Amino acid sequence: MKDLPNLFGSMVFNDRVMRQRLPKDIYRSLKRTIAEQKHLDLDVANVVANEMKEWAIEKGATHFTHWFQPMTGITAEKHDSFISPTKDDNVIMEFSGKELVRGEPDASSFPSGGIRSTFEARGYTAWDPTSYAFIKDRTLYIPTAFCSYSGEALDKKTPLLRSMDAINREALRILRLFGHNDVKRVITTVGPEQEYFLIDKDLYEKRPDLVYCGRTLFGARPPKGQELEDHYFGSIKPRVSAFMKELEEELWKLGVHAKTKHNEVAPAQHELAPIYTTTNIAADHNQLTMELMKTIANKHNLVCILHEKPFAGVNGSGKHNNWSISTDTGINLLEPGETPYENAQFLLFLTAVIKAVDDYQDLLRISVASAGNDHRLGANEAPPAIVSMFVGDELMAILECIENGTSYNKKEKCDMEIGATVLPHIPKDSTDRNRTSPFAFTGNKFEFRMVGSSASISDANTVLNTIVAEVLSQFADRLENAANFKDELSALVKETIKNHKRIIFNGNNYSDEWVKEAERRGLLNLKSTVDALPYLISEKNIRLFTKQKVFSETEIYSRYEIMLEGYAKTIHIEALTMLEMVRRGIIPAVVNYLKDLSTTAYTKKSLNAQLNCELEEKLIEKISNLSSCLYKKIEKLESSIIEAKSQANSLDTAKYYRETVFIDMQSLRNVIDELETLVGKKYWPFPTYGELLYSVY
Repeated sequence: MKDLPNLFGSMVFNDRVMRQRLPKDIYRSLKRTIAEQKHLDLDVANVVANEMKEWAIEKGATHFTHWFQPMTGITAEKHDSFISPTKDDNVIMEFSGKELVRGEPDASSFPSGGIRSTFEARGYTAWDPTSYAFIKDRTLYIPTAFCSYSGEALDKKTPLLRSMDAINREALRILRLFGHNDVKRVITTVGPEQEYFLIDKDLYEKRPDLVYCGRTLFGARPPKGQELEDHYFGSIKPRVSAFMKELEEELWKLGVHAKTKHNEVAPAQHELAPIYTTTNIAADHNQLTMELMKTIANKHNLVCILHEKPFAGVNGSGKHNNWSISTDTGINLLEPGETPYENAQFLLFLTAVIKAVDDYQDLLRISVASAGNDHRLGANEAPPAIVSMFVGDELMAILECIENGTSYNKKEKCDMEIGATVLPHIPKDSTDRNRTSPFAFTGNKFEFRMVGSSASISDANTVLNTIVAEVLSQFADRLENAANFKDELSALVKETIKNHKRIIFNGNNYSDEWVKEAERRGLLNLKSTVDALPYLISEKNIRLFTKQKVFSETEIYSRYEIMLEGYAKTIHIEALTMLEMVRRGIIPAVVNYLKDLSTTAYTKKSLNAQLNCELEEKLIEKISNLSSCLYKKIEKLESSIIEAKSQANSLDTAKYYRETVFIDMQSLRNVIDELETLVGKKYWPFPTYGELLYSVY
């Protein structure tokens, strides 16, 4: 595409557009406001709003919306037109600085975790000027944060922005000690790889479980799954290729750096990966990517499924969160250097991340917790629920030498006194990848592989930023008061490696041996969301978030309640959907098949008593027994759903859904999956796995 440079960002009110359209003093004032994280002056906002409106109208926009990310996990928007009435019964197109900077949506129906009552409806959206406005569907979208009337965060972006401030504040303290007085800001960057499934829309609409729940609640495995591994990086089918091409072009218009596309491991599974960008912008872009995947798939008579485990027996979908730390002067703080000065700085930031992951394993697990992701984690396709780190053999050997005060031998012998003699240069690819590791060092960044495909990346990155900020704060407190910086730095790095190396594991995270070894090391194994969530409100974690000003205690408890409630509601909807599909589809199909089998056997006997009806009789006996079992399983699940209403609190309710309702659903599924293999194809009411996974060409 020759005009790609002109196409890219063409629907974004980005820096290039602002520089062209805004008066120089207004442009400088806006840039200064963004750089210094200050409130925007209303006079400046009015000029920006007017130019933004004129640009949007030129692009065909008629409306604007404050686009935000409530605790539902998806985005929200309320559209207002630019029109304002005039005295002569006409209209003019207006958009003020006040409308740009702040909106006032109804907040009553968004999850609040008890922060506010339903009748307390007022909420506010506030423009995030660091994330550019854009046009989609003839509407000007303004990325915003969302808070309650009393100021509590009701969204995922506000805590993310707070966490970015926290790591900036604490990292700057460290960098000042290394003499980086020219650095004004430290930012975290993210490149989230997005996995997804594409299936035929006509077949999708015949599966109520996919429509209501995003995943199949039953389905016998097809003869071929992913055993041959022939789908991974295979040639892209024409229909999928057409979807990918249109998706890329639409993302490019919106300034999303869509870079890589390919087939994933499971049949019908694919991946899109962008180039990294600043974390809050990456979060906005990933939400846009997921939205566009769904709308564009629909245009191709496809459905994009983002559930973490839509099909049993094949790989689920994750979102690999590639996270790093950089300065506004272009220094990647996780890039190993070639001089003692750079090496010491790298090792300090590296060990800060190691300590953070070890100290706050529970929060990293919570940051990816959901009913959908529980199906995926630990299923020999994704990282296990045990949080650990991979650093590679070479870097691990260096860390051990530092801890023990011994020499590191590779090409040449060198002492390991930090900051005094040259530490060996660590190439980006000094070791093989470890796809089983939840948190892997990959050269100059960490790949957090536990994030679910449907999740907002804001949660995981809020936690990552905050826990690293806290450790950097602890390091800065110690180093700022050191009598001898060099000696204290050396002692700190050695001490941190010794105390937190238990979190590092370079082997196979899927093995049973690792589960036992992790337990021996004292690492947490929080297998489900319900197991993990109580850790969110521990004294340690409340102290962390309040100290770093990322969450208030009230906001922490509200998120705890929201996540528990969301978990229980998800399984409740799945259970009701399963019962409806069984009652209205599967039972009639089984009854009709049994009736026809019985009629066939009776007819054969009537014609000739000597005819062999063993096939029909065996099938009738087996299906009848399964049908009897099916009825009992249905009754058990119905009883469990009713009993769930009597639980004392949100935690007990979530536990009951996990330990009883979910187990009863699985038990019912086992019977249904076996029946599917016995009932004739023309009788079975729902598309099979084989049809769903292999229908797109």
